Formats: sequence, C-alpha cells, structure tokens
Amino acid sequence: MSKLEERIKHLRLDHKVICDMVTPGAKVLDMGSGEGDLLAYLVEQKDVDGTGVEINEEAIYKCVEKGLSVFHGDIDSGLSDYPDKFFDFVIFNQAMQQVHKPLPAIKEALRIGKKLIIGFPNFCNINARLQLCFLGRVPVTPSLPYTWYDTPNLHFLSIRDFQDFCRKQNIKIEKSVFLGESGVVKMFPNLFALNGIFQVSNE
Repeated sequence: MSKLEERIKHLRLDHKVICDMVTPGAKVLDMGSGEGDLLAYLVEQKDVDGTGVEINEEAIYKCVEKGLSVFHGDIDSGLSDYPDKFFDFVIFNQAMQQVHKPLPAIKEALRIGKKLIIGFPNFCNINARLQLCFLGRVPVTPSLPYTWYDTPNLHFLSIRDFQDFCRKQNIKIEKSVFLGESGVVKMFPNLFALNGIFQVSNE
C-alpha cells in the first residue's frame, strides 16, 4: 500500500468533506494545520497550492516531513500580512473554538480569502446536553474529548449559534455539512451532529 493509499484509509471524515469543498488547483491557507494531514491530502488529491500556519513547533516538523510549507503563527495574529483575496480558500478546521477573538479572525479570513471553510465541534449535541442535564458536569464527547482543566477550547458554540452569527454579520453560508460518529447527519443537526462544517463568504 502506497503512502497516499495509507493516508486516505485513515483520513478523518471531516477532512474528506473539506476536500470535497475545495476546487482543484486552488490557492489554500490552512490555519491551525496541526501535523498537516488535511493539507497533505489537499495537495495530493486536489493539486492545491497549499500553505499552513501552526503554533505547535513539533507539529510543524511533522508538516515539513510531509513536504508541506507551514509557518509558525496563530490564527489571532497570523493573517494581517496577507493582501485582500490572496487565497481562494482559507480553512479553520477544529480551531475556531480555540481562537481568542473569533470575530476579528473570521473577518480577516474573509478579507484574505474568497471562501472560508470553518469546522467546529457542536457543543449542543445530544450527548453533551444529557451529560450536563443528568450528570451536572462539563461534557466529554468524541468531538469534545477534553476535561475542563486541560481543554484548549475557549469558546463553546453550537451549529445554531454559528448560523445566527453568520446572519447577524451578513456572512453568506454557501455550503454546510453536519457529521455524526458514523457519517453525515441530515435531520436536526444541532441536536444530533458532533461537528459542523461550513463554507462561507462575504460576497
């Protein structure tokens, strides 16, 4: 089995969904790129001109080993140097809830990117609601696997929260996909989805 086949076999479902949203040959910025699994997949499958930004130095080394161009920085301060509409797609996947100031970060991403793809865990999933209601504790779920004292998350939002946010900020939701443990959730996503993935723009 080739390295690409091995990577595809173990690819996360949210990464597959995001790859489907990105057009071939696009210029892409992956913010909070981690160890570069998503970015590598986009480069190999969609032939994108991809750049990553990551704050964890060990993760950057993993990206470099994959042959990726990834710079040290964070979402809160890593976007101001880019000119308007420099990228076709900016990606915030599983990172927005860790940003100190989400609104300025999203506005900057929409300034430098023609499209913004945002993926985040749904805090109002039914599992989280039940844990809060019956256990009286901060929930731990597959999409929110951290305990209260070691979580990197600063903001807890739901799918409905993000939809309301986009409406208030005049941000256009172009595509949305909602994911559960076993696949796409089509009914009552704010209740049953573990993750939401949105493609948005300000056009």
